[in-house]
Amino acid sequence: MKRFFGLLMTILLALPNISLAATYIRVDGSSTVYPITEAVAEEFGKENKDIRVTVGISGTGGGFKKFCRGETDVSDASRPIKASEVALCKENAIEYIEIPVAYDGLSVLVNPSNTWADSLTVSELKAIWEPAAQGVIMRWNQIRPEWPNEEIALFGPGTDSGTYDYFTESINGKAGASRGDFTSSEDDNILVQGIAGNKYSLGYFGLAYYEENADKLKLVAVDNEKGQGGILPTMETVNNGSYAPLSRPIFIYVSTAALKKPEVKSFVDFYIANSAQLSEEVGYIPLPDDIITHAARRFKQEKTGSVFTTSAAKSGLSFTELMARN
Repeated sequence: MKRFFGLLMTILLALPNISLAATYIRVDGSSTVYPITEAVAEEFGKENKDIRVTVGISGTGGGFKKFCRGETDVSDASRPIKASEVALCKENAIEYIEIPVAYDGLSVLVNPSNTWADSLTVSELKAIWEPAAQGVIMRWNQIRPEWPNEEIALFGPGTDSGTYDYFTESINGKAGASRGDFTSSEDDNILVQGIAGNKYSLGYFGLAYYEENADKLKLVAVDNEKGQGGILPTMETVNNGSYAPLSRPIFIYVSTAALKKPEVKSFVDFYIANSAQLSEEVGYIPLPDDIITHAARRFKQEKTGSVFTTSAAKSGLSFTELMARN
């Protein structure tokens, strides 16, 4: 037995990239932020062979549940932390630092065979997705009479998704306020397949997943009814704010307790330093240098709490001004 064990150890030690002393960083949360974090983890791993970064996809809400119970070190979030999640973290003595990592636009999508819906107004999106629409607004010609008398097949993120929260708040006026009779999933690939497979479909999810599947989907322009007409989400329109109200910053949240582990601090430093390049590589809009500088300063100072759950978040200040002030 001793001889067998010794042989096994020799084999394990000889295998490339295997370390018996590996340490782990636990990340979970948003499927929208996942591609950035996964890219960062991959690049970080090339320089840190003994550190394993595990990245899960439980949705923003599901990720915060784990994070606020102390089960993860970092939480990916496609929306700011909610008051109820702040309370859960406080209950479990979890303090955190909020770090923006990129901009994202929410894309409204139809099947490529859809020849009628090139643009939708915010009012029309509300008419389709608000709770009162359930069982009532069912067909395309109920939105515009000249559109087909065909049932709309709706697809959207699940209720644990930060994208779901952001879309419902931006379009319906309250986070979580939505009709329930649609195909939902935390897995954006399932939504892609659903929209691509039905000529009369309509759905929404993060812009990066559209970019990955542009050959299977058709992007719909959004008209915020302020005289600009329909605007498509692009790097420019998301960055300059003209793609309103469906553009947003996305985040990671880092537990201060986790920062006692030097590998977590190294990972987050690496994330901030490389977020612009890697977010763009995977289809997101990189943050301006000044915001990255503010984020790096907040992290270095371990400034806890959220910029976006204070009254300042509703003050009308730009994202850059909020970061600088807080």
